Amino acid sequence: MSLIDGAKIAVSTCMGVKKGEKVLIITDIEKQKIGEALFQAALEAKAEAMLVTMLTRSRDGEEPPDAIAEMMKEVDVIIAPTKFSLTHTQARRKANRAGARIATMPGITEAMISHGAMSADFSKIEKKIKRVYRKIKGRKKVKIITELGTDLEMSLKGRNWITEDTGICHKKGEFTNLPAGEIFIAPVEGMTRGKVVIDGSFLEILSEPVKVTVKDGYATRIIGAKNAVKLLNKGGREGRHISKLGIGMNPNAKIIGNVLEDGKALGTIHVGFGDNFTFGGKIRCGVQAHGIIKKPTLLLDGEVIIEKGEMKV
Repeated sequence: MSLIDGAKIAVSTCMGVKKGEKVLIITDIEKQKIGEALFQAALEAKAEAMLVTMLTRSRDGEEPPDAIAEMMKEVDVIIAPTKFSLTHTQARRKANRAGARIATMPGITEAMISHGAMSADFSKIEKKIKRVYRKIKGRKKVKIITELGTDLEMSLKGRNWITEDTGICHKKGEFTNLPAGEIFIAPVEGMTRGKVVIDGSFLEILSEPVKVTVKDGYATRIIGAKNAVKLLNKGGREGRHISKLGIGMNPNAKIIGNVLEDGKALGTIHVGFGDNFTFGGKIRCGVQAHGIIKKPTLLLDGEVIIEKGEMKV
């Protein structure tokens, strides 16, 4: 599959762009080639396509320029291939509230869009996520174990699973990441405890597993992953709080050292650290990092949902 083929999947299959719709492609200098491919795909869909290139932001969550933020509120569809994420920005939220359907693509690479997770059948992923959600909604207690020594407990009491990351974004005001394919939740703060061994990636591909000790929701000890630890430390104590449990649902996604794709890989789960305020948690610290765990066993209220990486639902 070529770059333009992947772009067409994003525009037509994932976003359902129709003739005459106003489509805004927001990119930056580093992702400009991908932005141009998406722009071309939008033109071929006979949309009123616009391409805007901004200076690369300095971090995830940094707002786009005011002029772009205003444009975002006036269009039907927004696709944002950028180095850093626009997901957790006020500009994105306001555009969604104004009715735009939006896909952010933070850290997307040409390889990912041409033959990685973007090549999946997102209609099937959407159906699978809905089926899994029906099985696991309302569960309160989490236990994660692996053969490498993970033994972690969480509470989900009062929290809701986020199911929008299916890759199908056809309704007014909807939002997704692309490539998509995960279901996730913010665990109750202060209730996670035990040990977790991260053996997939943690900001980067790992040469050896990272061992984390967790008490009262916080990682009290992290052995390895110097780059991830450096990032989390920027968030202060809250940067080390366990903030997310995610389940990968995309069969074409692989662990490549890029969280945009890593967290979607089927047969994996990921544990997030840091900020979770935008998806139902209470932690606001401006940093996030996700540790990918291969071949986990996941139990919810004592029932095995995933066994050694194999989905049982």
